[in-house]
Amino acid sequence: MTSHVGDIGLSDASVFPQVHPSYILAFQFSSWFPSFASISIRSTIIRPLDQSFKTYLESDGVFVPEGSEDVLAESTLSDDDEDSEKEGSDGFEPEAPHFSFPELDASIRAAIKKYQAVFPKLNFSSPKDAAWVLPMSSPLQCTSPAEVYLLLKSSDFITHDLNVERVFEGCGTDDRPSYDLELVLRKWYPMDRSREMRCFVRNDTLLGITQRDMNFYDYMIDPLTQRKIKSTIHSLWEEHIRPKWVSTQPDYIFDLLLTRDLSRAYVLDFNPYAPRTDPLLFAYEDLHDLLTRETREHGIANNLELPELRVVDSPMHPAATRNAPSHQHNMVPMEALNLSEGMSITEFSEIWKDEVKRAIEDDEKDP
Repeated sequence: MTSHVGDIGLSDASVFPQVHPSYILAFQFSSWFPSFASISIRSTIIRPLDQSFKTYLESDGVFVPEGSEDVLAESTLSDDDEDSEKEGSDGFEPEAPHFSFPELDASIRAAIKKYQAVFPKLNFSSPKDAAWVLPMSSPLQCTSPAEVYLLLKSSDFITHDLNVERVFEGCGTDDRPSYDLELVLRKWYPMDRSREMRCFVRNDTLLGITQRDMNFYDYMIDPLTQRKIKSTIHSLWEEHIRPKWVSTQPDYIFDLLLTRDLSRAYVLDFNPYAPRTDPLLFAYEDLHDLLTRETREHGIANNLELPELRVVDSPMHPAATRNAPSHQHNMVPMEALNLSEGMSITEFSEIWKDEVKRAIEDDEKDP
């Protein structure tokens, strides 16, 4: 995620902790989940994934592996019959790559049977930027292996986890530990995004809390509600997160979902305290100032004012995006997906231009 680091140098250890490969690996799902499973969402981890699955995710085009469909979906993007029709009489078109993962399909189906529906992620990243490829009434809900693959294949976000250079970016060393790709299948729930929070811990101090969804929710501006949110999250951190944190480095960012009555919360994810993690309604300079002021005025222990809670406090707040779909840069029409079946980018571009031209001509003919 893009973050806002301002003018403070990224190497300034007072703002960001020094990053080592072991620190980064503490944030992959299989590292932290066993310690926090009791306060998180039920999940199944499949690891390691073999090289052929990574090759599939990195291959051109959006298509699902053979045998992964329970029912042929409209958005499935492979069609061998049409491929054969596209071959010219005086030339040969290379056959598109074929992938099949029967063992992985079986593992995904077992998780779906266990949880009814799942949403997937890799070691660090989830394909939430590709939620638009599935029905908007149940975003990220997968009930077949094909839907899991379609989400991953359509996502820009998950490419971070495929690139070892990006995973260990900023570590300042070429001595990297082994890194195995993993698929995480989490029980799908319809989540109220207004209750999702991001929390910042620096030097073992819970500094700040911000809402994750950048929309205005009027109940969030009530002082009593804000006090309850801060109290619930601080208690959860003190009792269940702080004592169990898996890294010796006490700097991390965690996301959670509050219950409807705001009395409890479930951990969704952990992220490095680093520029790669979006501070949302904070800037890292703000968090640095909070830590500095707390250390100077009260000391690290027994602070009374922290954490600071920030919410979108008005429909006119600069961060409010009520009328802008999330990750809209990654959206294309379903018609474009259906047209793209197994084509190269160049081929698809030409056919898409023809379709747009034909649609314009049809509109002009209408009375």
